[in-house]
Amino acid sequence: MATRIHSSSLVSDKAEIGDGTQIWLFCQVRENVKMGKNCILGKGVYVDSDVVIGDNVKIQNNVSLFHGVTVDDGVFIGPHVCFTNDLRPRAVNPDMSLKAATDWIVSKTHVKAGAALGANSTIRCGITIGKWAMIAAGAVVTKDVPDHGLFAGAPAKQLGWVCACGERVKLEGNRTACTCGRALVRGADGKVSQEG
Repeated sequence: MATRIHSSSLVSDKAEIGDGTQIWLFCQVRENVKMGKNCILGKGVYVDSDVVIGDNVKIQNNVSLFHGVTVDDGVFIGPHVCFTNDLRPRAVNPDMSLKAATDWIVSKTHVKAGAALGANSTIRCGITIGKWAMIAAGAVVTKDVPDHGLFAGAPAKQLGWVCACGERVKLEGNRTACTCGRALVRGADGKVSQEG
């Protein structure tokens, strides 16, 4: 399937866009972006320089992915999600001179495979969101999220666990079955993973 880029969008000729990716109205994709196959960018998406996006990623309207963000395969990013990349944001230096690109340090953010970020959530830089994790709409995520973790609120707190199918599951003990037939298992290290 051919890549489709709407005529109103600006895509740098230094960006790598995978086959079958669709970039809709009024998007901007900057230089050195690496975007995989079969991605969908909704209206008004901004992808800053050097951002890495895997295959089969859906990014809804008006999302901003700033420098330092890496998104793995199969991630869903809801409308108006905002990533940050500076832990100490300022427009100017202490001498009131305008900050230049060399006057700050990028804090990296990693969203792992299959995760889903709800509409209007804000993702603080310097964190990792685990595989198949689910972030509720409007959440403000300020710390790492484990694989399959369900987080909501401002600041976001863990409410439970979700299966890869998206169903909330109650993890009692070290194993629980989902209605879809898969199971979540807590390992000896305390980390939760999918079985089946």
